[in-house]
Amino acid sequence: MARPRPNILMIVSDDQGHWAMKNAGTPEIHTPNLDELARNGKRLDALYCVSPVCSPARASLLTGRIPSTHGVHDWIRAGNAAIETEFHNRLIRYLDRHRTFVEILAANGYVCGLSGKWHLGNTHEPHRGFSYWQAYATGGGSYQSAAMIRNGEVHLEHGYLTDIITANALTFIDRQQGSDPWYLSVHYTAPHAPWEEAEHKPEDYRRYYPGCAFASLPAPPMHPGFYDPAKFPEDEDARRRILAGYFAAVTAMDRGIGILLEALERSGQLEDTLVIFTSDNGMNMGHHGIYGKGNGTFPQNLLETSVKVPGIFMQRSRIAPGTLDGLYSHYDFLPTILSWAGLGDQIPAGLPGRDIGAVLASDAPEEDAYVVVFDEYGPNRMIREGRWKYIHRYAGGSCELYDLAADPGEERNLAADPDRTAVVAGLLARMSEWFARYGTSQMDGSRLPVMGGGQIDRVGGQGVDGAIFVDHQDRLH
Repeated sequence: MARPRPNILMIVSDDQGHWAMKNAGTPEIHTPNLDELARNGKRLDALYCVSPVCSPARASLLTGRIPSTHGVHDWIRAGNAAIETEFHNRLIRYLDRHRTFVEILAANGYVCGLSGKWHLGNTHEPHRGFSYWQAYATGGGSYQSAAMIRNGEVHLEHGYLTDIITANALTFIDRQQGSDPWYLSVHYTAPHAPWEEAEHKPEDYRRYYPGCAFASLPAPPMHPGFYDPAKFPEDEDARRRILAGYFAAVTAMDRGIGILLEALERSGQLEDTLVIFTSDNGMNMGHHGIYGKGNGTFPQNLLETSVKVPGIFMQRSRIAPGTLDGLYSHYDFLPTILSWAGLGDQIPAGLPGRDIGAVLASDAPEEDAYVVVFDEYGPNRMIREGRWKYIHRYAGGSCELYDLAADPGEERNLAADPDRTAVVAGLLARMSEWFARYGTSQMDGSRLPVMGGGQIDRVGGQGVDGAIFVDHQDRLH
């Protein structure tokens, strides 16, 4: 008999585009375990992050709130670990003002653990709710000799970082043989840069991707707004080396996921465990002439390849395998997870998301799927409604309107088309009303100088000389 409250394993990759799995249409990539997970579960074909950069997206995953409420608007560049001294040496808890679903699970008898990337401030101590804490110290860096937190201090861990995160996750799983249900966040840093061959395992880089042309990925000229032209591949060989590193990082992570699933199967826990897989945000690897995510351009972009993420929910005893085609968002995860754990009465009020558990469990067609979803990155906001997608830039720059039914590659901006004036006005009105309902005036990203170069304190904090944000030239704002 399955437990009334399942175990929950949530695996989050880092900068993995929705396209970066074989079953998502990229034939070159080797992801047998993710493909098997998708076959046995529900794959969300149109899942959106809440912001196309790591820290805001992760904050929204955990709190169910949007950046214009939780206040994390850019990637956290200061306050994660004592070794970060570029701007200041203060450790900051960026989520102190909001409860996460982990806190609610822990308060209701779940044993909760983290293995891997946190990137939401102070990693030296467990965040509220976690009793097992094996955190990567900062937000990014080498896959070799990684900075990990051990007993509250930074420790250089030798070995391949993806394998270290997997091993620490296994330790947690092996300890959970009692009657209490458990929750585990496995937050890989893969496939985030760096992508040089020396950073990755030879058996992945050289076995699967030598000589690969990566023909399924586009290779247009550099986007005019690309944030750093020096980082754009100078020729086809350089392009292939970058992609080989990215694909090798995904493959190594896929192997780790297989190890975790095998451990659950071997210990008899897989049947009673909800397994969730997603990425913090999307990623362009040549798409639109960009190598990066939302801050891969300035002004920041909200392209489909930046905001769409992989999504799989699998629990063999409760979820009917299949694919969901409706629009879903990471802000749906908190209500779904709490309801799945039997804690639907503890979902905080006033959240934008909804519990999608019924559609996950059903093998019937989606009858009430979303027709609208929202995204934001500082003063740039997006609404996707049916066939239309509109991006409004509050700080200036060109607004964008795409007919995704006719133009899925977002190549023809219709925002200035006089025949689409009413469409733009309607979408902007609906978007403005939604953000007014679910955002707060104190944390309103449309009014903040979020530039894509990082965030160094909480909104309203002391910052550095009063500045909270940084641009790509390391200037304070």
